[in-house]
Amino acid sequence: MGALDRISQIGGQMSGNPTAGGVSKILEKRPDDVVVTACCRSAFTKGGKGGFKDTPAQDIMAGVLRAIIDRSKINPALVEDICVGTVLAPGGGATEMRAASLVAGFPESAAVRTLNRQCSSGLQACIDVAHQIKSGMIDVGIGAGVESMSTQYGPNAVTEFSELLESHPEAANCKVPMGVLSENMAKDLGIGRDAQDKFAAGSYQKAAKAQQEGLFKDEIVPLKVKFEDPKTGETREITVDKDDGIRPGVTAESLGKIRPAFAKDGSIHGGNASQISDGAAAVLLMRRDVAEKLGQTILGKYVAGSIVGVKPLLMGQGPWKAIPRALELSGISKDDVDIYEINEAFASQCLWCANELGIPHEKINPKGGAIAFGHPLGCTGARQVSTLLYELKRTGKKVGNTSMCVGTGMGMSATWVAE
Repeated sequence: MGALDRISQIGGQMSGNPTAGGVSKILEKRPDDVVVTACCRSAFTKGGKGGFKDTPAQDIMAGVLRAIIDRSKINPALVEDICVGTVLAPGGGATEMRAASLVAGFPESAAVRTLNRQCSSGLQACIDVAHQIKSGMIDVGIGAGVESMSTQYGPNAVTEFSELLESHPEAANCKVPMGVLSENMAKDLGIGRDAQDKFAAGSYQKAAKAQQEGLFKDEIVPLKVKFEDPKTGETREITVDKDDGIRPGVTAESLGKIRPAFAKDGSIHGGNASQISDGAAAVLLMRRDVAEKLGQTILGKYVAGSIVGVKPLLMGQGPWKAIPRALELSGISKDDVDIYEINEAFASQCLWCANELGIPHEKINPKGGAIAFGHPLGCTGARQVSTLLYELKRTGKKVGNTSMCVGTGMGMSATWVAE
């Protein structure tokens, strides 16, 4: 679809109708495919009190980047660019992430940059690197994401708006807190608390089961960090190797007892929204012919991605618009996708997007999502790629999609194929 065709559809949702070839076409292997040969993440820990509460974002990122080298056995000198998504870091974290790459074992020849597209930063990093490879700019790169919400999350995350921005109604809406706008959206769209709590409980239950069965072990890299005991003040070294936000035994009934967070008669609370957390993830990408020449194991490939805008006050609807566009660019339909990783910023928006698109709930976040184990802002998009590819491989399925809503009113999505 060209620009003129898209212009004619502004204001409406993309159809997402498949083009000729469908799944068989994206399953074909071509020398210029952008493939994933290694991916991993740290555990996600509770903001302010979890295992990474005293660990700077760059230290978590350094550990995960080092693990990418160890897992892939690649010569670090072959990696030409590393792109790290991060949202809260002062100065964009550019200096710190360059330093982290050196600590991890990459030589000075490996370039490093950071980016911020809020909740989709990790996915944007992966897609940016994939497109660098597609264009011939580089052959090998890493898309990554990290956030330390323990050390950098707070009231100053959004600066004061100027009079110019405040005087424009839609621009002023960009700074409305996400919890407030999600509460209003849920009320306006009739997404009741019972439905939200049921969806959230399902996320906890799936994550608890997956953790108990060891299904996260392939993707999680154990990291040794310093931890200050809040009771004794003693600092000791600990190994962080599992998500500490997962709570077994959560039910819709237990969530129903939690007080609403944003309105007295509201439906959104700490149990049906994403957790504030710390973590990092990374994805090693390269052209297929390069991977084969290097003897790299290919886990999957990138097919296509999309970025869309929605009204700032309807931020949570981003996946509803982005997923069909990514599927359209991939030449497949929604039914061709085996697993959807849709970020659970809030149960309300994730549930609404799934229902509006007609996606069966059993295809969504089979190992749970951000409600159960957290959403380190800049990291989630890269985390989803790792979670998705390992789950596709484990279950013998092939086609997956990752997506998320994005602050200020955007959505992002990408299609991936496992091998």
